[in-house]
Amino acid sequence: MTSIIIGDIINSRKLSTKKWLVPLKQFLANQGKSPKDWEIFRGDQFQLEVKNPEEALLIAIQIKALMKSIKLDARMSIGLGDKTHNAKKISESNGSAFINSGELFENLKKEKNTLAIKSGNAIFDYEINLMLRLALLTMDNWLPQSSEFVSVAIKNQSFSQEQIGEILNINQAAVSRRKSRSQLDLILEFDTFYREKIKNLSL
Repeated sequence: MTSIIIGDIINSRKLSTKKWLVPLKQFLANQGKSPKDWEIFRGDQFQLEVKNPEEALLIAIQIKALMKSIKLDARMSIGLGDKTHNAKKISESNGSAFINSGELFENLKKEKNTLAIKSGNAIFDYEINLMLRLALLTMDNWLPQSSEFVSVAIKNQSFSQEQIGEILNINQAAVSRRKSRSQLDLILEFDTFYREKIKNLSL
């Protein structure tokens, strides 16, 4: 089983392309090689294979936090399934993970949703997406400061608040406030729940 994230940058024209494209490319480059593992196309759309599906949700959350930190947002679908054709470009590969992600992405705009998951397992999809919609009530409203904190905290989960404060150049009290506003602990609990569920997922 693999996972495919398809996304686009919401209101990308509000900022110069360089302001969001450079950090997005840097993030994606840390996840794999282009164009086999990821591509950016049609201006502001991207596709990424996360070979370990357990990591897919947290990676999508990190992309959202990255974009929210520069006052934009990302709309993403996560497709779980197989990969039946392994091409040199991810856009030319195929399999149920690609189909699930593509079909789901087409529905996101209609549903005014920014993040969803499709595996084809109805019970798993219902449970995870119900919890995800609740989590998005917080994530869709992250302000840039909270988003920046989330990005740093997820990347450095073993760091203390003092160490995170040093990276962000703020004191420990400010770190604590941003942590509380972002509801990061609950978001990470949800990610743990997702990881446990996916271990027993049968497709």
